[in-house]
Formats: sequence, C-alpha cells, structure tokens
Amino acid sequence: MAWQLHYTSARRGPTGRSGFQFVAETPGLPDGTRARITPHVSYRPPPEAPLSPADDELDQFPVSLLYDRVDGRPLLLRCRYLGRDYSGRYGNFFAHAVVAEPDELEGVRPVELWHAPLWTDSPASETDLPEVDELVPDEGLDPESLAAWLASEADPDEAFGRLARIVDAVVAVLGRGHGRVVLVSSDIELVARWIAVVSYSLPVAAASALSFVTYSADPDGAPQRLVGTTPDVWASAQRTSPAVPLDLPVQGADEAGRFARTVAACWRDADFAGLDALAELALLGSGASPDAPDPAVLDRAAGLLALCRGEHGVPEDEEAGAADLLTRHGTAIPDWVWGDLVRGVPSMGYDLALAVHRWAHAAGASEVAGQCAARALAQAPDLTAVVRLAAEGTPRGELVAAASGRARSGASDLPKAFAECPAEHREALLEGVLKGLHAADGPTRKAVLTDATCDLLFDELYMNAAAAKPFRAGKGFTPPKAFGKGSGGWFSPREVDDGFRGGGVPAEVAAAVLASVGRRVPERRVAVTGRLLGLGLSVVELDPVLSSVWEDPPDPVMCLELVAAHPEACAEHPALGVLPSRTFMRVAAGYGELAEASTLRLAERVRTVLPGGAADADAAIVRAHAEAVTAEKPVDAARALDGLPRAGRLAVRAFESAAERLERRGAAFRAELLAAASPTARARLGVQWTGGPGARRRRGGDSERRDELVEVALRLRARGVREPALEEWARGAASGFLAARHLESRFASDPGLRAALKALLDDARRG
Repeated sequence: MAWQLHYTSARRGPTGRSGFQFVAETPGLPDGTRARITPHVSYRPPPEAPLSPADDELDQFPVSLLYDRVDGRPLLLRCRYLGRDYSGRYGNFFAHAVVAEPDELEGVRPVELWHAPLWTDSPASETDLPEVDELVPDEGLDPESLAAWLASEADPDEAFGRLARIVDAVVAVLGRGHGRVVLVSSDIELVARWIAVVSYSLPVAAASALSFVTYSADPDGAPQRLVGTTPDVWASAQRTSPAVPLDLPVQGADEAGRFARTVAACWRDADFAGLDALAELALLGSGASPDAPDPAVLDRAAGLLALCRGEHGVPEDEEAGAADLLTRHGTAIPDWVWGDLVRGVPSMGYDLALAVHRWAHAAGASEVAGQCAARALAQAPDLTAVVRLAAEGTPRGELVAAASGRARSGASDLPKAFAECPAEHREALLEGVLKGLHAADGPTRKAVLTDATCDLLFDELYMNAAAAKPFRAGKGFTPPKAFGKGSGGWFSPREVDDGFRGGGVPAEVAAAVLASVGRRVPERRVAVTGRLLGLGLSVVELDPVLSSVWEDPPDPVMCLELVAAHPEACAEHPALGVLPSRTFMRVAAGYGELAEASTLRLAERVRTVLPGGAADADAAIVRAHAEAVTAEKPVDAARALDGLPRAGRLAVRAFESAAERLERRGAAFRAELLAAASPTARARLGVQWTGGPGARRRRGGDSERRDELVEVALRLRARGVREPALEEWARGAASGFLAARHLESRFASDPGLRAALKALLDDARRG
C-alpha cells in the first residue's frame, strides 16, 4: 500500500494553527514518517519568474517531482506553485507526497510517475486521504516513446552524445555514494524526459537508488543525485556540481566510459534487449551493493556485451575487463552469454579466450569452449600462456602447434613454461618448441636458446632420457622426409645416443644446446663433442660450434681423452686438430710442466693420430723438451736442445723451460752440455743463464748461483771451448776485489779451476 500527504499554507490546519503544514494524510501513516518527509518539502520559484503572477501564469512555473527514500520507503513528492495563500501573500505552493512500501515500485522507475493520474494540483477539502492501491505510471515516458523522442531531435548525434555524458556522470556519482549531477533547462518537462532515459539506462537496483528532483532552486544544496534546475537559477548558483545543459551543445561526451557509450548506442538503435542484457551483466560485479554500481564493473559488463554481439576492435583494456568479469563470476554468468560469445571469438585476445574457454567448458557450452581454446592457443603471447591451456583438456596436436608458433616468434621463457606445465604435457611442449626453433630464423633461434633454456633441453633430451618415456613417433615429432642424417637438417638422436629421447631434433638446435652446455661445463666437453660429431653437419657448419665449445684450451688429460675418443674427427676438423697445440702452449705458458706424464702421453698420441701436421710438430717440441730435461748424459741433453726450433712461441718457451730446468744441474754437467751443444744452442743457453748481454750477476745477487755459473765458464774454457758472451759475463762477475778473493778461496783445492780463474782475471785486467 501507499500513503498520501498534502502540504500547503492554510488559514487553519488540522491542529488549529495557520501557515505551511500538512493539511491532509492517509490514516495509519507510520510513526515518524511525517517528520522524515518535512525536510524535503520546499519550493522556491526561479529568479526570472513573475513576482506576482496571474492565475493563467501559474502553469508556467516549473513543477518539481522529487524521488528519495525515507526509512527505507520510497518517497515521491510533487510540488506545484500556487501563487497567493489564504492571506493574499505570494509564495504559496502545494506539495503532494506519496510514501510507499518498497515492493510497491517493483518494475516501475519512479520517474515514470511524472504525469501519473494519482497527482492532484490542490489540497483536498478533507483531512483524511485514501490509500493508493496501485502506482500507475505515465504512459508518455515508456522506453519506446523516449527512443522515438531522442531520434527525432534536431541533432540526434548531439542528443546521444549528451546521453552518454549524463549517464557517465550519474554512474560516477552513484559509485562514489555522494555528489550530484545537475541538468539545466528552461523546460522542466525536458529534464523529466532525460531523468527517465537515465533511469531506464541503469540496472533496476541502481535506478531505484537514483534519487532525483526535476526542479530545485538550490541545486548545489539538493541532497538528490540527479537535480534539475533552470538556467537563471544555475547562473546564480555556486556551481560546485557537474552540470549538463540540455538546451546547449554538450562537452566531453566523447570521453564517456564504455558503459555510457554502450547505453547511448542501445538507445540509438532502440535496442531495449541490449539494455536489459547490459543490466543483467552489470549485476555480476555488484556484490552486496547492487544500488551503488562500481563504474569499472559497468564498463566490464559493456565490454563483455560488445563481445557477445561480435563487435570487432574491442580494445585490450576492455577485453581484459571482460576476462576479469568472467574469471571472478564464471559460475553466475547467464547461459545466453556462452552462445552469444561465439560471434566474438575471432577477435578475442588470449586472456579473454582463456577465461571464456574455462567457464564455458564448466557450463557445458562445448562449442564456444572449443573455439576459445583454439583462439587462446593462437593468441598466447608466450610459452607460459600456452601451458596454461594444457590442463584444460586441449588436444596434444594443438598444444604442439601453439608451442611451435611461440618458439618461432621468439618466445624465450621455456624454463618457466616447462616448470608450470603438467608433467603429462611436457613432451608436447618440447616437441612444439623444437619444431618452432627449426622454422625460426637464426637471430630468433639464438635469442630463444638462452643458457637456461639450453640447460633444460640438455637435461631433458640427454640426461633424463634413459629414465623417461620417449616421444611418440606416430603422433609426435616426426622429421620431414626432406631432411635426414647428414643433411644438416634433422638427426635421429637414437642413432647417436640410445639414451637421447625424441623422435627427431633439428640439428641446428641440438648444436646450439650442446655448444652452450659444453662451453660452460668443461667436464662435459668431450661427451658434448661426440654428440656434436653425430649431428651429420659438414666441417664448415660444425667447426665454428666446436671452436666455441673449446674456446678455453683443455688440460692435457682432457685433450688426451678427446684425441683418444675421436681420432678421425681430430684429423678431419681443424677446430679439434689445433687443440693439442693449444694445450701444449697452455702448459708452456705456466699452467703446468711440459715434461709431466700427461703432457708426454698426449704428445705420443698426437704423433700417432695427427702425423705430419702442426700438432705433430708441437708434440715433437714437447718430446724434445722432455728428453733435454731428463737426459742422464750432457751430450743427450745437448742433442735434444739442438733439435728444438728457434722460431715459434712453443719452441721458444720450451727452450726457456729446458734452460731453467738444466740450470739446476751441477757445473760439470752444464759445462759438458755447453761443450757438446751447437754454437747456437750454446749461445742461447748462455743468454738464458746469465740473464742477457751486460748482466753481471744472476738473480739479484745470488752469490752461490753466480759462483756456479763462473765455474761453468771456467770449466768450458779449460776444455778449450769458448763462449764469448758467457766469458764476458764471467769476467765481469769475477773482476771485483771481493768477488775475486771469494772465487780464489772456492777453487783453492782444484788447481785447474784456480789456473783458469787466474787466466780469466788476467784477461779482465788487460781488457
């Protein structure tokens, strides 16, 4: 039921007093209702209205219809200016209020009662008013009439743009829960029409919460959310609220949100089913406050409706909003959505397609679920996005194709995707990635095959292969017939290593994986080299890869292992054949002893495997060095030194190393060595032992070593062999007074050496 109240200025009211008061009401009005209504009852004419209007001018004053809630009940209050009161003074008005139970307005927008038959223009003569059995709306404000009115405007584009601007502003106010939007027009009938259009544009609960007043003389102070006023009132107002002029072009309509623009489009097409669908979708995110709609939720609903209608070019942010709506409220999505979304599948992005697939599948909408799965795979931005569909029942072939596409386009997130991928789908993921990498260009393949990715592929395709189930040959990764082992295209890993899992792997991918692992893990280099040699690549194709694996030269033990394991390859591939020489140079440069057993074993193996080449020549240098430093007889050491070339880094370093080792031998051995050596070798040894031309002492004043070298020079002189540089050094070292006295004492027991020393000193004095 609904109660009525009449309010005006009376000479004598029900209580016996005069002035403005409630003069009639429906009996049984709930307690306190009258007091709640009183603050809403007011009316002030516009500033430009006649101060003393005649009776025929009263109809020109704006009528105010207010809608609000008091104690949870709807309040409808209509105010009409009456002019003079009982005393003849101007300013009197009549207010007709209706207070209803909440369910009395079910299915009715309050503004529909604008011209309802229940309103009266003057107070009743009786103090008791009847109940209102039914709130019958005004037939002139139905949606069809309003759509026809909007389309008939002089500039329909302007009208629909204004609508979007008003709806956008109203939604923002309702979402905030405070503030107001002001509609300004000299025609309050026009204000009522726009309030009606806005009310039909909102979900029912939000429309119920949309308090409004068609005319207010204090728009900045009105507590309603949508407030109408006249231009003269607005001109003198503080203007703290957003206002939309209804008689002038509107600004900012293009900036309205998705929901507001969708509403305007529905009104343009008289698409009331669209408005209903939009309202139904908007309820999904309303939560516990459907009467305070979140503008973001309304925009998501509008985006989802656009997709349901097959609209192309839906922006990414709107797609993301629709996906969020489906993800959050998938079980509550209306059934009609799944069928309608079929039209929007071709334009969906990954996130939306995935969300629609998941919830459509749960709802039993198999057609759109299947289409969205295929669309999500096609739009997946990376491999991680692909594997998210693996657990959704996506066919293996589609997963392989999607993974292939992502790898071909440069997706480099395989380790992350593999970790997230269900175990039963990992083979499909790897198969697709390998196919995609085979089809990718060189720079893309290089970018995808990061060290982390190569480690994963190596572990899965090599290290874990023995314990893993192999790829399915028939349904999985089958290499094209145009490629085969030895072609540089594909290779069957089982022909190389029985433990290597897979139905075929692109050779260029395998080469990159193996090279990455071998380059960074020295202990795997020999095994990696064997697998690289099994790829069937040509020398030109494979040698750069082998060079990258062996960028750092191996130690003798590893090099010997390589040469022993792959003798033919070492002879065929320059990148491998040069490794023994690089190893020898590494040892000679200070990383070990050239005469160590492992180095000598390598040198012997090289003589057998790589005869006649540069490595063999370097191996001969190593052997000669070993013979020189290990010789029991000076003549054998001299013969070995004479066999060392004078040119080449390794030969020079080997001679220097041998000279250092031989310097530790006794003076007699060294003198005999010099005597047996060729003049060239003898001169080189003299330079090495003395420190070069002009040197007087060895090793910063090491007197013992100086004395030994002087003794070597004296013994050599006594044998009748002269080495000018050595003798010159000895004369300089022994010519000092203290040095001479010391040497004479050292050789006192050896007449021959003492005599040779005397001769040397005599030469020094004569020189």
